[in-house]
Amino acid sequence: MKKILIICLTLLFPLPIFAQATIDTNFNPEKIISDSEMLNYNSMSLADIQNFLQQKNSFLAGYNTVNAHGTAKSAAEIIYDASNNNFDCYGVTLSDSPTEDEKNLKCKKITTVNPKLLLVTLQKEASLIEDQNPSQNHLDWAMGYGCPDGWVCNPYYKGFGKQVNSTALQFLAYMKEPGHYNYKAGQTYTINNTLDPYCTTSNQTMTITPQNQATASLYNYTPHVFNGNYNVYKLWNRYFPTTVNLYPDGSILQAKNDTGIWLIENGKKRPFVNYSAFISRFKPNQIVTVSNETIDGYQQGDSIKFSNYSLVQTPDKTIYLLVDKEKRPFANLATFKKIGFNPAEIETATTDDLVNYQIGKSITATSTYVTGALLQDTKSGGIFYVENGIKAPLTDKILLATKFQGKKITKVSPKILDSYPKTDPVLFGDGTLLKTDTFPTIYLISNGKKRPFNNEFVLSSLGYNPKNVISVSSKFLYLYPLGEEIK
Repeated sequence: MKKILIICLTLLFPLPIFAQATIDTNFNPEKIISDSEMLNYNSMSLADIQNFLQQKNSFLAGYNTVNAHGTAKSAAEIIYDASNNNFDCYGVTLSDSPTEDEKNLKCKKITTVNPKLLLVTLQKEASLIEDQNPSQNHLDWAMGYGCPDGWVCNPYYKGFGKQVNSTALQFLAYMKEPGHYNYKAGQTYTINNTLDPYCTTSNQTMTITPQNQATASLYNYTPHVFNGNYNVYKLWNRYFPTTVNLYPDGSILQAKNDTGIWLIENGKKRPFVNYSAFISRFKPNQIVTVSNETIDGYQQGDSIKFSNYSLVQTPDKTIYLLVDKEKRPFANLATFKKIGFNPAEIETATTDDLVNYQIGKSITATSTYVTGALLQDTKSGGIFYVENGIKAPLTDKILLATKFQGKKITKVSPKILDSYPKTDPVLFGDGTLLKTDTFPTIYLISNGKKRPFNNEFVLSSLGYNPKNVISVSSKFLYLYPLGEEIK
């Protein structure tokens, strides 16, 4: 995000106290809302819109007038229909004054944009959400539609119904036909801002590059950062705050009707570049399906490019074996060849590609089972997971049927097992759902801790599948430190 430098004209009279207002540091004038947010026409039901207006004690909660087609309806119905029950009458012959019934019969039914956007615009343009006694002029020009800066308003668009409906169709046109309008995603513009309480010095221009079409659409509608589109940002977040970090670290998320898969880590979404990078670490049944808005609510982190146990080489010629969150360097090329790896399997990696990996134990000529193996003591029957010369005991047999399903078990003598130093028991990784047979609480493993769900409703409402819960012994679950409750 670019640094925002706002400069204003020198005034003959001092600005009032509110001129010292500060700008929200999270405001990004180049990405105000996402494309999916703008087009999410079904984000609110008719009842949701009416309840919202009532909660705000808005005049519109009890306002009735004609819609764009001349039918008497409530303000909430007009807003809902503009988003969900609109018409595309291109190429259709209509009467001089077509009714809603005629358009229903002849035109194509379409959806447009998010009703939240329409509600925000009603407040931004005419204060109609929070004004309990608006003027008729504010109602007639509720969206400022057909009223370009410096020009008189076009009387054709006068009326609350026409204002709301025309704005919904206009934003849809911005999104669907971006080439027909001034502001486009990815292009750079100099914005002239109206005089406002956020100015600090003596120039009124700033440079922005809209990062998506939704943000470009907002500038097409109102070509100002301050106060115009900054107000969109403030109102949207005040009326419809995004729940940040809704899903704990270790969660695997995928938006509906999208192929992209994301790992939530350190409160950010990390995309898997390819399916092999995902499937080498997690299972498909761990994916939680969420809305596009949920995905968009997370700041993006670094991509996950390589599969687990990938062999990569950095520009300094060091070869690493990538295991979970570690990059394990080979002592030298001779060690790499002696262990039996194929040089053709080596992928090229930049320093940035591996920035999130910690340096692990080096792989030397004497290292054994560098990619891991299950070894069973022929005397005691105990099973260990041995990796890079270190053994970790399996303390619950459920691990064999889940984490190590299908993996071969090799029987060895106690003497061989005794030669390996012992580490902590094998545990399930982040994103796993666990419970015991004796207690109903379900836990999500996140950052190595067991985080209990407040109740089963929380589990299901967040989209986790109860069928994926693994039952373990109380002794095994006790190995995890207790984390914060998921509410």
